Amino acid sequence: MYRCLFLLFFLVASCRAQMSLKPSDFDSVSNPIRIGNLLCNRFLEQPHSQYGSPLRINEPRTQITYPDVCTWLGGLWFAEATKNQALINRFEKRYVNVITNEKHLLPIPNHVDNNVFGALPLELFKLKGDSNNYNLGMMYANSQWELPTIDSIKKSLTPIQLDRFKRGYSWQTRIWLDDMFMITAIQGQAYRVTKNNAFINRIAKEMVLYLDSIQTPNGLFYHSPTAPFYWSRGNGWLAVGMTEVLRVLPENNQYRPTILAAYKKMMQSLLSMQSEDGLWNQLLDQKDAWKETSGSSMFTYAMIIGSKKGWLDSKIYGRAAIKSWKTLVTYLEKNGDIRNVCEGTNIGTTKEHYLNRLKVTGDFHGQAPMIWCAYALTNKF
Repeated sequence: MYRCLFLLFFLVASCRAQMSLKPSDFDSVSNPIRIGNLLCNRFLEQPHSQYGSPLRINEPRTQITYPDVCTWLGGLWFAEATKNQALINRFEKRYVNVITNEKHLLPIPNHVDNNVFGALPLELFKLKGDSNNYNLGMMYANSQWELPTIDSIKKSLTPIQLDRFKRGYSWQTRIWLDDMFMITAIQGQAYRVTKNNAFINRIAKEMVLYLDSIQTPNGLFYHSPTAPFYWSRGNGWLAVGMTEVLRVLPENNQYRPTILAAYKKMMQSLLSMQSEDGLWNQLLDQKDAWKETSGSSMFTYAMIIGSKKGWLDSKIYGRAAIKSWKTLVTYLEKNGDIRNVCEGTNIGTTKEHYLNRLKVTGDFHGQAPMIWCAYALTNKF
């Protein structure tokens, strides 16, 4: 009898641990459905950004940039997860306006940050079944693994890029942290709509190349081989990138054990570096660095998904994710803009380069992963 009571207590405790990742377990302030709607509405009421930054609002728009795509895609995921058809329609209307009235803003498929745009039409194809969306999205996906025909782009390729292409990698490979979200997002979407394993093998092989190149023994990542700094958002891109690969990668894929082990090692280090209030610093290993919200929300997303999918111990990592989420919500302005987002950051050669970056409010680099978190908390995986 005592054994049965113990088993019952264990099951109840386990259920409670899992319940902390459901929308109904949040108060009215931190409820992910409320927050997700706030963030989506904030995105939709604004014009296209210039690389996500409200500081660049007066610059001319030459294309849809990747921070918009990341926010837009997350908004569609969230709207679908919450079965909010009206919200889906608003996101679609914004997209239709681009491809009909603002075609000049469609990115040229010549860079990881541009090709990720294709994730949008592929998501809308999943929802609506429009073949035009399929064709546009697949153009961005396939051109990432096809040598460019435009002479100016082709001539700019380095011998290293060409060598990697010959070995089965994207010619856009550059071994920067954010690549591993940009590439995995578009290729993962291509897999979701085609179920063609070629797209899976592309991103899995590519991910292992990045893991071998810039993951350090503690599981974290340098910004690039020439920038040995644990920049928060840079590591966030890799954390989310691995999460997205693992979400679509079949259990029997040859690369899965390597990627899952790298993901778990990273999550373990992040857990040890989480601040008392739940956030992470601009430089992860610098205790005197300022709290940064875009990287923190990316880590939170990775931990939510890992806890829900069973890759991580939900009692430990679910608790860490909820602590972070509830603190991140306190950084939101009433209009949905989040504070303390690191401005757009190129690779640097000194610690000060990262510590002195501006703290921006309402930058889409921070808006996007907050929507991803709202989606992860509301969706059933």
